[in-house]
Amino acid sequence: MSTNTAVRPADAEAAKAWDIAATVCDPEIPVINIAELGILRSVRTIEGEYDGAGNPAVEVTITPTYSGCPAMDAIRDDVVAALAANGYGDVRVKLVLAPAWTTDWMTAEGKAKLNEYGIAPPTGLAGVRTGPVSLGLSVKCPRCNSLNTRELTRFGSTSCKALYQCNECKEPFDYFKVL
Repeated sequence: MSTNTAVRPADAEAAKAWDIAATVCDPEIPVINIAELGILRSVRTIEGEYDGAGNPAVEVTITPTYSGCPAMDAIRDDVVAALAANGYGDVRVKLVLAPAWTTDWMTAEGKAKLNEYGIAPPTGLAGVRTGPVSLGLSVKCPRCNSLNTRELTRFGSTSCKALYQCNECKEPFDYFKVL
C-alpha cells in the first residue's frame, strides 16, 4: 500500500511557493488541483540561489499519473506561470517517475470534487488485493449513486479514466481508475 507522502513544507518561503503551486488545476479535470490529485510531491527553495529581484529560486517536484501523461507539459508551464505571477523568477519543475503515482495519493477533497464534477472517484486502495477470487468492480454512479453500473470501455476520455454507464439513470460517466 502506498500513502501520500507529500507534505506542505514547514519552511515559510517554501510553504508559500507550495500554496501557489497547489492552485494549479489539472488541465483535463479543471475542478481538481495538483495537490488534491496527489501529483504535487514537493516544493523547496534552493539554498543560495536567487532571481534578479532577490527572491529564492524554487524547485517544484511533480509526478505524472501516467508516465506518458500529455497534461504534464501544461501542468509544468502552469506551475511556472503561477509562481512567476507571484514574484518567483527562477522556477524549476522536476518530473519524477519513482515512486510511481497512485490514486492513494489523491486527497478526500479531491475525490469529492471528482464526484461532484461527474467523475466517479477511485475506490479502494491500489495494490491491496485480498482473496484468490477476482470479483467485478462496482462503481457508484456520480449522478444517482446507483451501484447498478457497467463498464463500456476500459479507456475513457483519458488513459486514467474508464467509461461507465449507469443502468438506472442511463447516464454515461467517467471513472477515475484505481492505480
